[in-house]
Amino acid sequence: MHIPNWALFFDFHTMPANPDVGKNFDMDAITGWIKDCGVDFVVFPARCNLGTAYYPTKLGIPHPAMQRDLFGDLAAACHAKGIAISAYINAGLSHEEAYRRRDWTVLRADGRMYAEPFNESFCRQMCYNTGYAEHLIGMAREVVELYKVDGLFFDCFHTQPCIGIECMEKMKAEGVDWSDPVQLNDFNYRKMLAMGRRLSEGVRAINADLLLYFNGIDFEAQAEFGSYLELECLPQGGWGYELLPMIARYMRTLGKPVLNMTGRFQKSWGDFGGIRTKPSVEYDCICGIANCLPPSIGDHFHPRGDLNRAVMELDKAVYNNLRPLQPWIEGAVPLVDMANVMKCGYPGYGWVGGDRQQQIDSATQSLKAATRMLCELKMQFDNVTLAAPWEKYKVLIMPDEVEVNKEIAERLKKHLDNGGAIIATGRSGLDEARAKFALDVFGVEYNGADPFNPAYIEFKPEFAEGMPDMPVTLYERGLSVTARPGVKILATITAPYYNNEWDGRHGYRYTPPAMGTGRPAITLNGRVAYVSHPIFGAYYTSAALPMRQIVANLLARFLPEPLIRASVGVPVRLAPPSYSRITVTSQPGRRMVYVMAYLPESRGAGMNMIEEPLELNDFAVSLRLDGRMPKKAYLAPGLEKLNFTIAGNYVTINIPRVRGWAVAVVEE
Repeated sequence: MHIPNWALFFDFHTMPANPDVGKNFDMDAITGWIKDCGVDFVVFPARCNLGTAYYPTKLGIPHPAMQRDLFGDLAAACHAKGIAISAYINAGLSHEEAYRRRDWTVLRADGRMYAEPFNESFCRQMCYNTGYAEHLIGMAREVVELYKVDGLFFDCFHTQPCIGIECMEKMKAEGVDWSDPVQLNDFNYRKMLAMGRRLSEGVRAINADLLLYFNGIDFEAQAEFGSYLELECLPQGGWGYELLPMIARYMRTLGKPVLNMTGRFQKSWGDFGGIRTKPSVEYDCICGIANCLPPSIGDHFHPRGDLNRAVMELDKAVYNNLRPLQPWIEGAVPLVDMANVMKCGYPGYGWVGGDRQQQIDSATQSLKAATRMLCELKMQFDNVTLAAPWEKYKVLIMPDEVEVNKEIAERLKKHLDNGGAIIATGRSGLDEARAKFALDVFGVEYNGADPFNPAYIEFKPEFAEGMPDMPVTLYERGLSVTARPGVKILATITAPYYNNEWDGRHGYRYTPPAMGTGRPAITLNGRVAYVSHPIFGAYYTSAALPMRQIVANLLARFLPEPLIRASVGVPVRLAPPSYSRITVTSQPGRRMVYVMAYLPESRGAGMNMIEEPLELNDFAVSLRLDGRMPKKAYLAPGLEKLNFTIAGNYVTINIPRVRGWAVAVVEE
């Protein structure tokens, strides 16, 4: 099986009315450009989401304007130049086939086959319990047999629940109440997984080594029938700049190869005339590489095959700048001290239905904030579910929304028995019914929701490092708790004069702090810290720095010698700014410290973008030795020598200049 290193992904969604499909495709020029980029893997549609095929299919609908075997010619040209190719097939969308065979489409729970707006890609979707399933498997097998492709990319796998006759009969047989949105969603998700397994078995019967990915099925659910994963994240196209660092740290724990898919579009897919800046695309790629995810850049080919010179130059410039890092990328693994525990995996389709989507959204906001906080603090960490082992982590953080079931409880107890520490906030630590704390180790009793809005927090002297000398707003409503006997209280709750509410006469907008309650806000029970309010959610909505300082102060207790020290022991003038990011990877005999300096800026109506890289000068970072004695340090890929000093358990590396990114290598 070919594991990609440098990839390009092409959409080719083309209306049936387009008269020019394939007219100007110069396969030698196209593959020559791909080869010049150093790309070893491409994805190109054999059948797009319009439902038309770009090869002479005997099963599907060839595009009416196509005059050649477009996909076949491209596959042959790629293989002739040693480039692997994966066939894109949209599984959940096939508009032309849906138009001709409405019995293959999803009948939504509201009784409609089409959803508004009608010019939106997802207005009609395909049902895997109809004859469409065999048709889809047949087309996938047809492509594999005809073109010896290296993989298949099945897109838009997640479709809306269906109440058509095929699904209703199956639900009746299984005792599923279709009127219950949770049961309906769970049935629908099982349908998706069954379709994924059938497709995987169908094509692997021809070639067991295919690279298979199912976009729209939760990553963990693809453990058996998928062979690699792709993190689709166009930061300016709705995904945002917070997603990549969060999900990259999760995906790399799942034991599969992962491609980090960004895109060239100023906004989102299909933005033909939009192009991002080189620094913004380069940031996405180096951020993925620094987290052990190889890059893939997305594009949309013109129907005629016109070569977009600006995009070609962008792809080439980014990849040619980063590909010299390959010797330091190959086989590298991330080094971490800790992990954030996730409420559920990503994308989380198996969790929707009822109020579960709201729960996922809230937990995701908290996880984004936890990821950002730890990045700003230069901590090295993963984001994990139960799909990955937890033994290697010294600290586990449970951000705001992580209830404790039986398996999580067992893992937490084992973690503490092995000398680990836990930081839990908000509702984290409660049992699944949210009725009480699942384990006594959290050190508090649950008394219900905090009656104060807003509540204020005041810090004890031993926990006041870096905090303002004043009651600090907690912003998000938390829990009322009582400390168990012997549990240390590090901060307490101060009540407002009155809550922010309307009493029929006045809206109590002005709610100054009144007096302390003595009620615990932060507790310490051995190696378990608990914060009564959702400080990560508050950081997401308010960016209040005391929320981050709470985490910093707790980590200083539990992890006094983190893998990276970027402020303690480093002169203030050399300390990195909060917007910089540092990650550490390892190969036998050396470690790589990635330093990134970019700052997405909000413009106009809220479009975040990166126009230029930032620059850091006379920068210093300290790396924990961990018994690995440095012999030399240099910048990759240019091998420029770096000065370093060793003191205690750290080597401090001086980096004269970082423009956008730099990779400091410590040979040991």
